[in-house]
Amino acid sequence: MFWSAALAAEETPRPVSLDEAQRTANDAAGWVEENWSVWLSNSLRIILILVIAIVMRSLIRRGITRLIARMNRTASAVDGTALGGLLVNAERRRQRSEAIGSVLRSVTSFLIMGTAALTVLSVLKINLAPLLASAGVAGVAIGFGARNLVTDFLSGVFMILEDQYGVGDSIDAGVASGEVIEVGLRVTKLRGTDGEIWYVRNGEVKRIGNLSQGWATAGVDVQVRADEDLDRVREVLTRTGEEMQKDEPWTERLWEPVEVLGLNAVYLDSVVIRVSAKTMPGKALGVERELRWRIKQALDAEGIRIVGRPAEANLETESGPDPMAAVAAPSVLSNPASPQSQATTPIPPGQPLGK
Repeated sequence: MFWSAALAAEETPRPVSLDEAQRTANDAAGWVEENWSVWLSNSLRIILILVIAIVMRSLIRRGITRLIARMNRTASAVDGTALGGLLVNAERRRQRSEAIGSVLRSVTSFLIMGTAALTVLSVLKINLAPLLASAGVAGVAIGFGARNLVTDFLSGVFMILEDQYGVGDSIDAGVASGEVIEVGLRVTKLRGTDGEIWYVRNGEVKRIGNLSQGWATAGVDVQVRADEDLDRVREVLTRTGEEMQKDEPWTERLWEPVEVLGLNAVYLDSVVIRVSAKTMPGKALGVERELRWRIKQALDAEGIRIVGRPAEANLETESGPDPMAAVAAPSVLSNPASPQSQATTPIPPGQPLGK
């Protein structure tokens, strides 16, 4: 009982005197008075940093968006003209500019907001060394774990910035070939000749053969009989090319006059004449089809026959049949004195058998 009463007496809080309460209040007020200026200063600095970062980020992103919109309007103005075909089409310019704009906006936001966050932490007197070290280790780990993704992304960025290819281009990417229908930062989509769609990772592309940049070449082979007047054939082909270049829309697609290069091959009963023309990128196949159509009509009107290429077997010197083909191979059974022939000879009746 005595110990219980003693413990209860010790657990009961002692009444705080008025002097002690006043001293505690004075200490708290003094601490607040000493630090309120620092709090206010830090708060104002943090607010100012955040406001500057937000305003700067908004202005830069808006400027990038306006620049991309201006690029798209310029591309739409020249689309469908010879200048537009010489440069790039509107869809290609749009996707390229949108991709570049997306990358620039993301990089801008990351740099500005990251710098603002680090500045705020430094204002709060937080040691940034452990944080930066952890971020570096995490970045290295992510780089090793997702190196294929990083490789695809960086390759896509450089492909877009260097304008290696775009929407509407016909390219040979090594792993696949076809017409580009979409360009992304990680994957490029191609449509093959049979209509299939190829998804090619940008990091897997080691070489690019662009068939749609600069200019293209349309080539047509015309095969006529060997006894035709070649000067007359050349005249007909040249006149056909000149007439085609004067007609729409071939006047814009043909960048140079149609040229008769000369004989491309000579056979026993025919010759092949090569016709070539420099065209707008991506328009070579259409020019070739139209040129074949006009050449066929022009040669028919002049009475010049177009012949087919003879088979390679017919160009070789024909020889008669092999006289030994029907001769059978020699056999030991044809010799009656051979042991094999005697073994197969039937035994006459009445002849005694051997021992």
